[in-house]
Amino acid sequence: MHSTSCVLSTPDSYAFLLIDAPIITCYYLIVMQERKQSIFTRFWAYLRREAQWFRPGLGYKRWLLLVLLGTTLLGLGLALIILDIYHHAPDNWLIPILAWLSLRFLDRPIRVIVFGGIGVIMVLIGVWGANQSLLKPFVQPGKSLIDTLDSFRRRDRGPRVVVLGGGHGLASLLRGLKAHTRNITAIVTVADDGGSSGELRRNVGILPPGDIRHCLAALSDDEDLLTQVFQYRFATGAGLEGHSLGNLFITALTEITGSFESAVAESGRVLAVHGQVLPSTLTDIRLLADIVDDEGNTRNVSGETQIRETQGAIKRLWLDPTNTPAFPPAISAVLSADLIIIGPGSLFTSLLPNLLVRDLAEAVRVSHALKFFICNVATERGETDEFNCLDHVQTLEKHVGANLFDLVICNNHFEGDLGENVQWVRVNDELLEHTSVYCADLIDPEYPWRHNSKRLSKTVMNLFYERTGPLPG
Repeated sequence: MHSTSCVLSTPDSYAFLLIDAPIITCYYLIVMQERKQSIFTRFWAYLRREAQWFRPGLGYKRWLLLVLLGTTLLGLGLALIILDIYHHAPDNWLIPILAWLSLRFLDRPIRVIVFGGIGVIMVLIGVWGANQSLLKPFVQPGKSLIDTLDSFRRRDRGPRVVVLGGGHGLASLLRGLKAHTRNITAIVTVADDGGSSGELRRNVGILPPGDIRHCLAALSDDEDLLTQVFQYRFATGAGLEGHSLGNLFITALTEITGSFESAVAESGRVLAVHGQVLPSTLTDIRLLADIVDDEGNTRNVSGETQIRETQGAIKRLWLDPTNTPAFPPAISAVLSADLIIIGPGSLFTSLLPNLLVRDLAEAVRVSHALKFFICNVATERGETDEFNCLDHVQTLEKHVGANLFDLVICNNHFEGDLGENVQWVRVNDELLEHTSVYCADLIDPEYPWRHNSKRLSKTVMNLFYERTGPLPG
């Protein structure tokens, strides 16, 4: 036989054993000791976890106190009835039983402690059991009830965040932000004229629902089967090919409710959206641009789709009609915001169409909220070829005015295949001299031309709290 050395972990030190047996025996000794230790450890962890119910900010203790007060009054009333029976009942078999049940053989302080302690324990167990039974259908798998409640309360007290943009970039940011706050307003451009949205816009006469649909799906409390159905796009079918079910749903609700904004609100209720998605304007706008080709000739191009497909550099962008009024609830959301985020998204066809609504741009400028601009991680074909971060900022300032942002957030991790004719959007020294900049690894490893929603939202919220501190509950 050979000797096997084994180390057993104890709270204070390490005990070394020399065992003349197969190594499996050593394993069993370790497991047995871990089991003995884990009983107390698990019990202590359980007590600590349950004690979190008394943590400030959950909004739970006030109702528990009310239950205790009501139980006390109920017990007081019952005690008065029993005392009345005890004092007026004839001396028969009932009196000794009442005396024994009331623990008259003990001193009064001890009886108070015994009955009070048993009552409190029973109330706590009853309330805990009732909460578990009532809220079990709403607790996500793998999360405890206290974690679910804490997450709800924390997000419910989160800052008021307004995000302006459109397309997949905005939806990606919203998908991450909803884990930090429920007070989110997405203000979305309605200049889209391509694909399913463009066809519905031309044939039915409603505002394009595509970008709004993406944001509703991203803000849905449970991006499960219902949201996937909402995002489903028909591949075949006469009259249906290329259309998204969500676009058709919003179109149908527009005719049922009588207004586009009501249809968007009702769609949010169907998807259990926490927050709101608002169009930047209810006006049927068209995007116009001056594009300079390789030979230096300037062309006037109309429509978002044509702007994307026309070769050349975009020099100027504007809306038709020029004096487009903003949607009033969007103005209200901007003026009451704690944080305003512009981007990420297509610079010319998602971000600028919102800011070219003059009322909305002016509201952003005068708002007391912190204002962040999130720069794209990669260039976009036909829009921002060979742009760096400074080019993005200067393009926005050229159209809207300078000093609009408090901070520019940029990516500084450049690994992955971006595809043909796509480059990284990088920071240069001139940008650092031009404005405040924060750089971090923000890319999605699977799709390096996009932001990672969790990394981006966490970075944004950390920067916000760093400058403001946590908001009071």
